Parts: sequence; C-alpha cells; structure tokens
Amino acid sequence: MSAKRREGPLFLEELTSTEFAKLVKKKPLVIIPFGSMEEHGSHLPLGTDAFQAEEIARRVGAEFDAILCPPIRYGECRSTRNYPGTLTLTFETVQAMAFELVSELARNGIRRIMILTGHAGSGHMAALRLGALRAVEKNREVKVMVLSDYDIAYDLRGKEFPVEDGHGGEIETSRILNIRPSLVRKTRPKGTTRPPEYMVLPDPERHMPTGIYGDAAYGSARKGRTIDDYVVKKLCELVERNFGIRRA
Repeated sequence: MSAKRREGPLFLEELTSTEFAKLVKKKPLVIIPFGSMEEHGSHLPLGTDAFQAEEIARRVGAEFDAILCPPIRYGECRSTRNYPGTLTLTFETVQAMAFELVSELARNGIRRIMILTGHAGSGHMAALRLGALRAVEKNREVKVMVLSDYDIAYDLRGKEFPVEDGHGGEIETSRILNIRPSLVRKTRPKGTTRPPEYMVLPDPERHMPTGIYGDAAYGSARKGRTIDDYVVKKLCELVERNFGIRRA
C-alpha cells in the first residue's frame, strides 16, 4: 500500500530552520500570497482579495508540495483609498517588499518563486513586477512568476459571466461565497458606472458610488467553486510550464 498523501502545502512559519534547510535541497516552489485591505462594496469584507489569493495559493501549493510564505494582506489601492476601511501602502513600499522577499528567499537558496496576488490594481501589479524584476536582475539563477488570480479568473468574462463584471461583482462575490460564506452580507448591490477611460483622476471612487462593477446579486457558492477550480487548473499548468516541475 502506498504512503498516505500529505494534505496541503508546507507553511514557512511552521517550519524549523533545520527543516527548511532540508527542504531547500529539494528545490521547492515557494508561493508568496499578497492581498489588500480594501473596500469591496457593502456586501464583501475588506480582506476579500487576501482570502482569495490565500485559498488559491493553498490549493496550488498542495499540488506541488510547495512552501507558502505568510500572506501579506496589504497592497497599493489607489482607486479605492477614500472609501472607509481601505488601508493602502505606497507603490514604493509594495515594490520594496517584493524585491526584498524575493532577494531573501534567493539568499536562502530558493530558486522558484511565485508571487500570487488577489488584488489586481494596476499600480499594485506594477510595483510587484518591478520589485521582482530588480530581484531577478540581482539573482539571475532565480525564476519568479508574478500574477493575480484574476488574470486567470477574468478569462471567464464574456463566457460564463458578463463582460462588464469586475471589482466586487458576480465573480468576486461568488468566490467569497465559496470560501468564506459567513462573511458575505445578504444585501448585495449592483454597480454600473466606471471612471472615464484613460483619465487620471484624484478621486476615481466618486465615479463608482456602490464601490463595485457588476451585479453581486447573481453570485453563488457553486459559481465560486467553478471559478476557483478553473483558476487552480490553469495556474498549475503555468507552474509546470514555467518552472519545469511536476505535481506531487
């Protein structure tokens, strides 16, 4: 009889220094989940982005016996900063965090790193990518992948979900109903307005009074499972292709 498969990834903060050193020799994938503390309408929690990234990181990590770093639940949230509860870091801080975390993992002998963020704001993504790029330029032997799970989830817009769905809408509400249903409020708003295209605005949130894009009322846990299954499948394929490793 084969040995029982260990369930779930390894969590960095639960390892001893000696255990970590042994694992490094196996050339593991390390995942750094990022999120944000950000407004997501009146129906979703401020930690929505972090919850999604952590769930996907856990599932993908289990497929590859990866090591998961402690999640970072803050990000650069320029377009929602004036909503109550949004706590935004600066671009420079997010960039520095990505650079220093990748550099420190590289110093410890890690060569395969994924930064997976549930927050996909343009400034936030640019900061993460620039920080990772600086680290890779410094440590040429390291492979780093930076993406948001929404880079994949939004493939489903125009297919199973409306093209105009977005922040706090049907897709995001469905995903939280799947993983943290007790945190989704019963009354779910609809958002139909967006800031003017290509405009640089000091207060873009005034163009989206409900704080969301799309109709959250159509969200469901079943849809959320479908979305997350799709994201995990596609992300595992990317890991195999980009890092040249097979599932455990």
